[in-house]
Amino acid sequence: MSEPFVDFQRVWLAYNEELHAQGKFAVEDITLQVQRGEFIAIVGPSGCGKSTFMKLTTGLKMPTRGSIRIGGEPVTGPLKISGMAFQAPSLLPWRTTVDNVLLPLEIVEPYRSSFKAKRKEYEEKARKLLQSVGLGGYEDKFPWQLSGGMQQRASICRALVHEPQMLLLDEPFGALDAFTREELWCALRDLQAAQKFNVILVTHDLRESVFLADTVYVMSKSPGRFVVKRDIDLPRPRDLEVTYTPAFTDIVHELRGHIGAIRKTGVAVPQ
Repeated sequence: MSEPFVDFQRVWLAYNEELHAQGKFAVEDITLQVQRGEFIAIVGPSGCGKSTFMKLTTGLKMPTRGSIRIGGEPVTGPLKISGMAFQAPSLLPWRTTVDNVLLPLEIVEPYRSSFKAKRKEYEEKARKLLQSVGLGGYEDKFPWQLSGGMQQRASICRALVHEPQMLLLDEPFGALDAFTREELWCALRDLQAAQKFNVILVTHDLRESVFLADTVYVMSKSPGRFVVKRDIDLPRPRDLEVTYTPAFTDIVHELRGHIGAIRKTGVAVPQ
């Protein structure tokens, strides 16, 4: 097997020296390898360290112990090869949809230095990306003219416009209604299948994790550590009908059992 794209080796994180001295860690002893192009999802009880793991993966936090390599390189600071989207789309209200999507190209090198000269080229790219997620015709609308689902589509496009090798999603669909959420599952599925970028998805929605991911990891209560790794062997491409099959619901129930056991005892159901 080739070198993993994401490689955590015995990673621990305490948020400051005082907590470190007290032996209080946000995450502990995380060892994880993710192959290039893989889609993983992380689930677990609230406060277990899922968002902390995301900060470590993007280089926003450095580990107290252990090492992290992304794309074969040690992580020493914030990564330029990643894009992020969160539960709140956080679009700038004074910018049109396409201008919101273009924002990373204005501030991230190597695009920033050539933005003015290549603006037309970059804008065409942003418009095509918006069209690919069903926002054709809304490119010049302002955020307040878009529904919540449309805003989240634009947010994901903004995270992808600079062609990152890795997309990190922190509860991106949690605030949306069920129908809109499923539409966005399919939009994300199609984007990832076409562009082959890595995805790390943090979610509380077990159906979402099983539908989208190649592998689902379950985290323990804080201090967070991975206690279950579940490969999702459902064939791709997956459509929404798979969510009604016994194979799908069996995996969801299995993961729910693990999380239920963690909430009660702090320990996953034995596999």
